[in-house]
Amino acid sequence: MTRPRANVEGGRDRTGRLAKQRVAADEAALTGDKRRPIGIGGAAKAFWRHPSPWLIGALLVCAATTRGLVGDWRLSDLLTPLVMLAVFPFFEWAVHVCVLHWRPRRVGRVTIDPLLSRKHRAHHVDPRDVPLVFIPWQVHLWLVPLVVAVGLLAFPRTGLGLTFMTVVGLLGLGYEWTHYLIHSDYRPRSRAYRAIWRNHRLHHYKNEHYWFTVTSSGTADRVLGTHPDPAGVRTSPTVRDLHAREANA
Repeated sequence: MTRPRANVEGGRDRTGRLAKQRVAADEAALTGDKRRPIGIGGAAKAFWRHPSPWLIGALLVCAATTRGLVGDWRLSDLLTPLVMLAVFPFFEWAVHVCVLHWRPRRVGRVTIDPLLSRKHRAHHVDPRDVPLVFIPWQVHLWLVPLVVAVGLLAFPRTGLGLTFMTVVGLLGLGYEWTHYLIHSDYRPRSRAYRAIWRNHRLHHYKNEHYWFTVTSSGTADRVLGTHPDPAGVRTSPTVRDLHAREANA
């Protein structure tokens, strides 16, 4: 039997509806009918109850305020954010693949298994456990100082380094908000957000080996070959238990 082609973006045609129905069925089989839609205001209130947005927000406010005081605006202060926006989907993809989906490895008697990787495996086990959606606060204890060090030491002038830190804050807050919103009970309304929402939920409820971008609709995935037609992808038996097959092999 030939499988119908389905478009992950949805659409008005029958195949688009079939793709959406399959994703919904995959999710329902794993989570049951637990969702109670909430408004964007309720989602925002819940978002700010977690430490990660506050830590990133503090970096953003400090960097943006200092940037305004320093002045010395140049063309590179416009070009740098544009380059960062273009690179971010690929950075997001690389971190997701190489860090979040890291397989624990033993080197002698030491097991290399970073906190981010452990937390992300737990996130796959229960995508509705909201605290696991966010970057762990322990990671920010070294991540924020690292961003500050790069901003102050890796750029030819202080103003440009502060521009970099400000954009990092914006991108980080945007990532946390988008990721949280996807896993919350807020239902997508706009076509653009619906595409982003569906792309990430395919990763969690269909197959963990594809659809790694979070804040965009498969931009880096399309370039790097991890954005297949969902109708032709089987539902992975390890989507909620990453690396289980390797561990039991």
